Amino acid sequence: MGGHIWLAVAAGGAVGAVARNGVSRAAMHLLGPNFPWGTLAVNILGSFAMGLFIVWLAHREPASPALRAFLTVGLLGAFTTFSTFSLDVVTLYRDRTLTIAGAYILASVILSVGGLFAGLALGRQLT
Repeated sequence: MGGHIWLAVAAGGAVGAVARNGVSRAAMHLLGPNFPWGTLAVNILGSFAMGLFIVWLAHREPASPALRAFLTVGLLGAFTTFSTFSLDVVTLYRDRTLTIAGAYILASVILSVGGLFAGLALGRQLT
């Protein structure tokens, strides 16, 4: 992987991490700390954005490998997070109930995959 790809991933990661922190803080402020709304929001928004970006990149062929790496691995890789999702599930199970943890798992998976489909559909309409 060329040096410019590494820089693109690092730059995207910085932007994605800052955006994730902003969404998480806003969600906690608006909705409270009793449910991992921030993680749920970034995973849904990130999946939606991935759908949009993939369609957009496909119509820019040949897409720049650096741009693709910036958007998908860097920006969205840092914006969304499976490790935090996993920690949230365990914490909800430990502190609340299996039902709440299960609802969070279902909402995260269904809404995030739905977000990807919605992003793909919108991306196709816009191109």
